[in-house]
Amino acid sequence: MKKSLHHLLAPLAAAALAAGCGGGGDAAPETAAAAASDDGRAEAQHLSIGNIGNGDHDLGPRAVFNRLPDFVVASSVRSASYDGASDDLLTAGLGAAGLASAVPPAYANPLAPTAAELRRAAIYNNYRAIVDMTAAGGYGTLYGPNVAADGTVTRLDGKIAGTEVIAYSRGADGGATSQNVVLMVQIPATFDARRPCIVTATSSGSRGVYGGISTGEWGLKRGCAVAYTDKGTGAAPHDPMADTVPLIDGTRDSAVAAGSTAQFRAPLDAVQLAAFNAATPNRFAFKHAHSQRNPEKDWGRFTLQAIEFAYWALNERYGAKLPKGLVLRTIRPANTLVIASSISNGGHAALAAAELDRERLIDGVAVSEPSVELPPDAGVAIRRGAAAQFSGRTLYDYTTQANLLQSCASQSAAVADAPGKAFVLAALAANRCASLKAKGVLSADTLAGQADEALAKLSAYGWEPESAALHASLAAFEVASAVSVTYANALARASVADALCGYSFAATTAAFGVGPLDAPSLAAMAATGNGVPPSSGVQLINDRSPGAPLRDLVSFSPSSLTQDFNLDGALCLRGLLSGSDAQARALQRGVRETLRNGNLGARPAIIVHGRADALIPVNHSSRPYTALNKRVEGKRSNLSYIEVTNAQHFDSFIGLPAVLPGYDTRYIPLHVYLNRALDAMWEHLRHGKPLPESQVLRTVPRGGTPGAAPAITAANVPPIPRKPAAADAIRMVGNTLVVPD
Repeated sequence: MKKSLHHLLAPLAAAALAAGCGGGGDAAPETAAAAASDDGRAEAQHLSIGNIGNGDHDLGPRAVFNRLPDFVVASSVRSASYDGASDDLLTAGLGAAGLASAVPPAYANPLAPTAAELRRAAIYNNYRAIVDMTAAGGYGTLYGPNVAADGTVTRLDGKIAGTEVIAYSRGADGGATSQNVVLMVQIPATFDARRPCIVTATSSGSRGVYGGISTGEWGLKRGCAVAYTDKGTGAAPHDPMADTVPLIDGTRDSAVAAGSTAQFRAPLDAVQLAAFNAATPNRFAFKHAHSQRNPEKDWGRFTLQAIEFAYWALNERYGAKLPKGLVLRTIRPANTLVIASSISNGGHAALAAAELDRERLIDGVAVSEPSVELPPDAGVAIRRGAAAQFSGRTLYDYTTQANLLQSCASQSAAVADAPGKAFVLAALAANRCASLKAKGVLSADTLAGQADEALAKLSAYGWEPESAALHASLAAFEVASAVSVTYANALARASVADALCGYSFAATTAAFGVGPLDAPSLAAMAATGNGVPPSSGVQLINDRSPGAPLRDLVSFSPSSLTQDFNLDGALCLRGLLSGSDAQARALQRGVRETLRNGNLGARPAIIVHGRADALIPVNHSSRPYTALNKRVEGKRSNLSYIEVTNAQHFDSFIGLPAVLPGYDTRYIPLHVYLNRALDAMWEHLRHGKPLPESQVLRTVPRGGTPGAAPAITAANVPPIPRKPAAADAIRMVGNTLVVPD
């Protein structure tokens, strides 16, 4: 029997690999015959009829036979094909013009949107949330669905036909207790099984699975399958009052009816749920904050699972069909080019996946502004010009510091022209400054002195001078407070019932008290939410505000009875870093679980990051991670770091000139450089071209009148040179990364 099976499999393997799967790239060519010998006959010789369906030979992307990975919930798998006209993978049928339209797609019944309507709206909202959608900012000329893979601007609508397969993963351990992490693979109709490629697009922020669609665009245009995951986060909440939950397609159902098919349900039993609703009605639980699983520790694993799921889906479609329903895997790591990519914490997930990738599934990494977490003993230093930098703090550390100081710093005369400053409630910001003085955080006696001192403290804590003008808009939009609260809960594995540091999530009334959320907003939140309130009508609530819970932004600190943006809550969040009680210890343990080691296994990698980033400062992320990688891997390191001047974290803010005038005149879209990093990685892996060396990439702001900047041109966003000028080169000197001014 073993001999007959060998005779069956070997020719099929050779034929399938010769016909359907070329080499993984020109840089490392591999003949079909060699591939068949290495990946088909050699393994087939060890198989017998008795072990088909068992053992290592039919598990994982290197297996001979195709089988759904054990971590995938089989009953959750669903597939849909899109014709590229009425609907498609990239724009959900909207086309380039539809994505750019300020009018979002509508629902036939806003109280009960269909799965297709929610998908369309999710793609629309997630794409627009990441990039500048204005023509003057580059949409439609530098990037966008109508811009071809080679950069050619076309008249096409950019729709991409293909198949989308979605499923749940049980989570990091693949055990029986379902965590219901969402996995998805998009397979464009242009996918070439003879030269297969996969690009990862893990969601950014706390978004759902479509949160990486703007990164996925690059892969789809190249004809690559795109592997997505929500990484254990998600846009839509569990509504404990009505006990309704989101499903995998974004529609909602009762928790009882949904059962294990719920995308997320807060882990409360019936008694706990009733008590929670009685004590704090109309609150919401979100997947990132309240899963009690610290998903960040497994973001790399979830990204690897997305790749494995993509291999399964591709082989189901293109693998050689054998008798008795068996499918021979013809698309495998030996012949497939895989690039791990995404932005922000999705970029962190890509780096974490490469560190974990013992199977060598990933060939290269290209990411933008990754929120990667550094160990406290990294053994590296950062210098900008001649000045040593304070660097290498964790996201929770620097974000809670920003939450403490940004609103006060926004009142400094040094940032009088900061975009978004008009949205900061000046009287409450002054109160925050005074309260910081009263608590001993600041020492100056005047408002002007306190604001200057707060700004100086942020600079001393690692924010670059180029970030100073951004603190006001981040404070106005409650960015640091929202991120601090979400990560505090996630890292500490806190229950929604814990109301950690007195915070909760709820809709508010006209008087800023807690109230019910309108039904259409909840029904559509899988498509409109970002998973980290304030978002889609759900606000951050200070449950400890004296008298009654209030929206955090206008609430009172209980210790001072002052409207100071809830300084007491901010100090509580900050205190968890060094506290000794159970919640603080839990958070500190959670932080340790997220730290990365810098070892990318000598894989080629490119990180691009905006120097002005005020959400994820370069001194606490890409700079020290680059240094750590160089220290750990030494001469084997293949990481290039591109630091882009006049670039920051939120390209979408540049596209709001009427709301945030000044972003348009000061900042260029970093998304352009993620695409160029991906281009460079593609050329390196496919054609052996050298990667660009680490450097400061100097761009040119558009200038002009805030809110009416002239249209961007190629001169504003110069290409990344392979070898930078000496004055722009980033280099290691011992264990110090030296970045030019």
